[in-house]
Amino acid sequence: QAQLVESGGGPVRNGGSMRLSCTDSGRPFSKCAMGWFRQAPGQDREFVAAIGRINDNTFYGDSVKGRFTISRDNIRKNTVYLQMNSLNPEDTAVYFCATDNRCTVGFAIVARSYDSWGQGTQVTVSS
Repeated sequence: QAQLVESGGGPVRNGGSMRLSCTDSGRPFSKCAMGWFRQAPGQDREFVAAIGRINDNTFYGDSVKGRFTISRDNIRKNTVYLQMNSLNPEDTAVYFCATDNRCTVGFAIVARSYDSWGQGTQVTVSS
């Protein structure tokens, strides 16, 4: 059973950088597809980035492309990072990581493909 724990959120200034981490503590030896999503107050959940299960292929939402990078830890394959650069106030949101419990999804960019979600971590970018 997947158990996702995000960390690394907090306040940051406009133009700054931050790295979020997501660890699947329930499956320490698994390598599964994972995604990052975010939700700002009053808005729908938005896709941010995804990484594939087999080849670690990646894909990004248009609003973060070129600024954010998703990657997987080289040793702990159950841990995924989201490096966020050139942050701006529009990036302020709660960030969630997600995966699928069966670890059968190869790659996914839509929320309904994932059935296990972390608790979220707040990122606040001040202008």
